[in-house]
Amino acid sequence: MKLSFHGADRDVTGSCHLLEVAGKRILIDCGLYQGSRDLIQDNSGPFGFDAGAIDLVLLTHAHLDHCGRLPLLRKRGFRGEIIATTATFELARIVLLDAAHLQEEETRVRAPATPQAAASRQPLYGVTDALDCIGAFGRSARYDAPLQLAPGIEVTFLDAGHILGSSSLMFELNEAGRTRSLIFSGDLGNAGRPLLPAPEPPPHAEIVVMETTYGDRTHRPPAASADELCEAVAATLRRQGNVLIPSFALERAQEILYVLHQAVASGRLPSSLQVFVDSPLAISATEVFARHPELLLPAVAAQFSAGQDPFQLPGLHFTRERAASIAINAVRSGAVIIAGSGMCTGGRILHHLRHNLARENCSVIFVGYAAAGTLARAIIDGARDVSVLGDRVHVGARIHTINGFSAHADRDELLAWRRRIAPTRTFLVHGEAPTMASFAASLTGAQVEMPTLGQSYEL
Repeated sequence: MKLSFHGADRDVTGSCHLLEVAGKRILIDCGLYQGSRDLIQDNSGPFGFDAGAIDLVLLTHAHLDHCGRLPLLRKRGFRGEIIATTATFELARIVLLDAAHLQEEETRVRAPATPQAAASRQPLYGVTDALDCIGAFGRSARYDAPLQLAPGIEVTFLDAGHILGSSSLMFELNEAGRTRSLIFSGDLGNAGRPLLPAPEPPPHAEIVVMETTYGDRTHRPPAASADELCEAVAATLRRQGNVLIPSFALERAQEILYVLHQAVASGRLPSSLQVFVDSPLAISATEVFARHPELLLPAVAAQFSAGQDPFQLPGLHFTRERAASIAINAVRSGAVIIAGSGMCTGGRILHHLRHNLARENCSVIFVGYAAAGTLARAIIDGARDVSVLGDRVHVGARIHTINGFSAHADRDELLAWRRRIAPTRTFLVHGEAPTMASFAASLTGAQVEMPTLGQSYEL
C-alpha cells in the first residue's frame, strides 16, 4: 500500500493524491492550480504519474482546484472510471465546460502574432476535451453506502458539508492480509451556514489525509457575518454607491442570495435593491441547487417544497450574456453585483472593479479565501493602487472582509473533526505552509506528516 501526493502540498490548490493498493491505482481528485499562477503554464507540467495507468478517479467535490485537470488527465491517457456523488457530477459538468470555454477564449484574446508562437500557447484543454472527460463519469455514489471498488478496496462517501455534493472518503483496505483504514477529508465545511448541514461526523480510522486551509484561525459565526454583510450593503446604499461581491460560483453565490433574500423579506434591506448575478457559472449552479433540496438543510428544503424560491429577490437579474454584463456598468448606485472569480484572478468581476473600485461611495465585500499573490489578497491586505485588466486603479472603495461565509472549516472545527477519527498517522494538505505548520503544532498523539509535491509514503 502506497500513498503519494501530487498537488495541494504545502499549497492551497491543485488537490491530487494517488493511492496504490491491491493492484489498483486510485486518484483522489485532480485539480487545477489557481491563484497567482499562470493557468496554462503551471498546470501543463507532468502529473508525477502515468495518467494511462490510473484505474479510477474518486472526486470529492466540484471546485476547480479539485476537478479542473480531469480533462487533461483524460487527454494524457486516462481511460478509467470517475466516481462521485450525483450533485458533484452535475456541478463538475458545468465547471469543466466553463473552464474549457474560458481557456479557449483567453487563448484567442492573447493569440501571439506568429503561427509558431500561437502553436506554443494552446489551452490546457478545450470544450471537446471537457466533453470527452464528462463521458468518463461513471457510478454515482450515495452518502453512507459502502462501494466495492475492487477486491480488498471499499470506500464510503461521507457528507463533507463544504459545497453541494461534497464528500470525505472513508477507505477500508486489505492487501495480502494487511488492513488499513484511511480517510481523505476533501474540503470540510464550516458548520452553521445557512444552506448545508454540518460535515458528517467521521468514524475512527488509522490514517487521515486532511485539509488545513483555515488551520490557524477561527471564523466569525455565520449569523454575525450575515448581519455584517447586510450592514455593509445598507451603508453603501446610503452613500449611493454599488456593492461588489467577488464570489465563487458554487455555494458562496447561493449563500449570498439566500442572505439577501432573507434581508429583503424582513425589511432590513429595501425591496428596490437591484442584485446582479453576473456569472453564467453561478446561474447554472443555482439551478443545480434547486434540483437537490434533499441535500440542503430541512428549513431550506421546505421552502422549495412549498413552491418558494429562497434565492429569488424582487430586483434579481441573472446576466448570462456579455452585452447584459456590460450594461451593468451604466448602473452607478443602488446595486449589488455578484461576479466571479472570488479571488479576482479573472472573470467578469474585473470589469466591475475597473468601473467601481476607485469610487469612494462604493464597497467591495470579500466573502471567501484569497490566496497569496492574487488581486483579491492585494486589496484585502491594503494596497492603495492595483492593476486591473492592465489599468492602474486607485482603491477608493470601502473594503470589507467577512470570513464567516467561508465554505471551509476553521481551526477548531478541523481539530474536533480529527479528534473523532483518533488517527495514529496524519497527513496535512491543502493549506499555505505557515498555516499548516501552525495547525500541525496543535496536534498531539500521532505521527504528523506535511508532504511535499511528489512525496510518497508506504502505508
